[in-house]
Amino acid sequence: MEILVIITFLLGYTAITLEHQLKVDKLIPALLMMTISWAAIALGIDGLTHWYGTNPVNGETSLFQIQPGFHKQRLQLLDSTLLHHFGKTAEILIFLMGAMAIVEMIDHFHGFEVFKRWIKASKKFSVLCIVSLIAFLLSAIIDNLTATIVLITILRKLVHEQKERLWFASFIVIAANAGGAWTPIGDVTTTMLWMANKVSTGKLVNYLLIPSLINILIPLGIAYFLPVFKGELKSTPTEEHKSTTGTLMLFFGLTLIIFVPVFKVVTHLPPYLGMMLSLALFAIVAEIISNRTVTFTQAGRSDNLHEGKGPTLKALSKIEMPSILFFLGILMTVAALETLGSIDHFGKMVSAHISQDVFVTLLGICSAIIDNVPLVAASIGMFPDAMDANVWHFIAYAAGTGGSILIIGSAAGVVAMGMEKISFGWYFKHITFIALLGYLGGVASFLWLT
Repeated sequence: MEILVIITFLLGYTAITLEHQLKVDKLIPALLMMTISWAAIALGIDGLTHWYGTNPVNGETSLFQIQPGFHKQRLQLLDSTLLHHFGKTAEILIFLMGAMAIVEMIDHFHGFEVFKRWIKASKKFSVLCIVSLIAFLLSAIIDNLTATIVLITILRKLVHEQKERLWFASFIVIAANAGGAWTPIGDVTTTMLWMANKVSTGKLVNYLLIPSLINILIPLGIAYFLPVFKGELKSTPTEEHKSTTGTLMLFFGLTLIIFVPVFKVVTHLPPYLGMMLSLALFAIVAEIISNRTVTFTQAGRSDNLHEGKGPTLKALSKIEMPSILFFLGILMTVAALETLGSIDHFGKMVSAHISQDVFVTLLGICSAIIDNVPLVAASIGMFPDAMDANVWHFIAYAAGTGGSILIIGSAAGVVAMGMEKISFGWYFKHITFIALLGYLGGVASFLWLT
């Protein structure tokens, strides 16, 4: 039965990796993996001899032996374990949904137009440095995917030559991935490690800020000598959305997102509760500014809200449910492998043959080919190290930035690929080596500093 779950995972993983070739959205194999894996465990539960979870005898979470027979007790153990993993997964998903909603409402008020007004430079390399810096900082607060979308949208109003824009967009991908790695709210993988109590906010920033900076500074240093970034941009008048509340809502929204780690430290409550508080506060201000009612129940909605035109409902309707369901499928499938002890066994095998540093470095390179969410989800169960051990911060850096090596290696890269029609071959020929040097430079600085 364990072999069946592993085969299901490998086949599903392959289907996710070949998403574009198969023309099947990755959420479909993810959901199939999840349901088949847990169904296999339920049907074969009487044959299990070991279980990774909370030991009913001593209350410790570890791999323990289970007695033969006792079918009813085994099903109760399955139910409690499934509920535990679903609860932990739901915490991450609710957190992400709250962050997505706040970002959508900021965009509703054209808050991100502020960044366009900040870019006054005319030299190509200066513009590259400014947009890369904004991508680095913005992705640390919202997420690398959204930061990439925002900045490529702005870039289209600044760089009108599509061939030149490919280069700028590619550097935005590198900067956004680097920026997302050094805060707990900048990338879904660092959020996973943070919510699993593997890293703390202060230590994460302390350990990863410099490696993440080096990850983008090395490519920018190379860009200085590239002919494409020589000279000045042609300025063309572009239409601009002017909103008196845009700047206010931008900084209010970003402040509320930054507030979430503070909420966790002060209250010791799960981060998703802090995100829900931030979402509620932002929604109140958004509805008041929009001259709409704050009552969201069906009976209390105004006509406009009922039509879905209020900023809150509009933002909630734009949440990417396919991405949410994909994360659900992946995380619950990995939880099934963890429950069977497969990840624990694999972690011990890896530790016996190669060092942690080599393994994590390779993990980052693999994340350029394989989605980094399941890689990090699996790695969480591989190592017994305590919170804020070097390995967790190294995993956060590697998984967060390694995806820049290939255009398909990160959500930021995939969205840039779609928005600017960047081909895999073009990126591999012109950007991959530059991104790899930045990644390895960050690896070297992390290992030297720690």
